[in-house]
Amino acid sequence: MNTLPKSIVCIGAGNVATHLSKALQQQGFQLLQVYSRTEESARTLAQALGCEWTTQLAQVCEQADVYIVSVKDAVLETVIDQLAHCNSEALYLHTAGSMPMEVWKGKRKNYGVVYPMQTFSKQREICMEEVPFFLEANTAENLDLLRKLTEHLSPKVYEASSAQRKYLHIAAVFACNFSNHMYAICEHLLTAHQLPFESMLPLIDETARKVHELSPLEAQTGPARRYDENVIQRHLDMLQDEEPQLAEIYRLLSQHIHQYETEKQK
Repeated sequence: MNTLPKSIVCIGAGNVATHLSKALQQQGFQLLQVYSRTEESARTLAQALGCEWTTQLAQVCEQADVYIVSVKDAVLETVIDQLAHCNSEALYLHTAGSMPMEVWKGKRKNYGVVYPMQTFSKQREICMEEVPFFLEANTAENLDLLRKLTEHLSPKVYEASSAQRKYLHIAAVFACNFSNHMYAICEHLLTAHQLPFESMLPLIDETARKVHELSPLEAQTGPARRYDENVIQRHLDMLQDEEPQLAEIYRLLSQHIHQYETEKQK
């Protein structure tokens, strides 16, 4: 494949697939078809794109230039095996952060990974130009094609090996998923004591803004950083009475923050 691919089939209709396929279409790429194992998901995304849909992998269009597979890690290899009837010359990509590129090896001629490092929800719009994309491909030619394709979406395009991408994914879980769960715990504690979660939003926003200018270590505040044992113990006692599991989370995080601070001062 020497020219920029234009026709694309999207295998999957979840959060990543929805945002990625819409962004590609907006940049002039032709979305031929959407596959999802559930009819509602396949139809909803296909209607948004104005293309065909299917819930049967055997019915996936055979003549696309690119197949983007964005499904759960647990079924990725099974899905790949069921695309054997599709265009042997096409470029095959998956979007998984924690799955190696080698899942394609021996099954496809041209393949790679396009990993958009962002949290996606169908109900929220994303400015794709701000999303960093991490790429990997099995040949220099395919990497060049993938880079050209991705640069239509964002200027933030990087190469990353499968090993590097695993650490990107772990880091993203800490930065996004775990942080969001802390918000959920925060909301739970406030609601239990008739306090509004919205009162925390300025604090959450400022915490996020600070790390644009300071390193996370420099931005850290709070009793664990100061190692204020009196405050920490009072918090632990309160949580232990009502939420023992949260007390353990609080204890472990406080301990780790203090260790980081101590190591930094050495």
